[in-house]
Amino acid sequence: QEQLVESGGGLVQAGGSLRLSCAAPGRIFKNYALGWFRQAPGKEREFVAAITWGGDPYYINSEGGRFTISRDNAKNTVYLQIDSLKPEDTATYYCAATASSMAVSASRYDYWGQGTQVTVSS
Repeated sequence: QEQLVESGGGLVQAGGSLRLSCAAPGRIFKNYALGWFRQAPGKEREFVAAITWGGDPYYINSEGGRFTISRDNAKNTVYLQIDSLKPEDTATYYCAATASSMAVSASRYDYWGQGTQVTVSS
């Protein structure tokens, strides 16, 4: 079963940075757009960022440049850099893949990872 595998979460202080990684099977990495979502306790899963197979990024508008998504084609890995972390960034972060060229709705994504926990202390 093809699977996405996230890593890089952890406990950080507010103002710090984290880089999340998502390793994908080659078939998915080369043919799908890849996105990051997050879900805080009691809240719905929300879109954070996505990147097309061609490398074009797309971000949720409200984050003011704190998120950077990138992909390493040699490693079949997509990254999410989060800077100036805030306590409200605390959530489980999920990597996902969509056959669409770009999508912000979770329902458009076909493959999901198990999630990595990010906890930001104040």
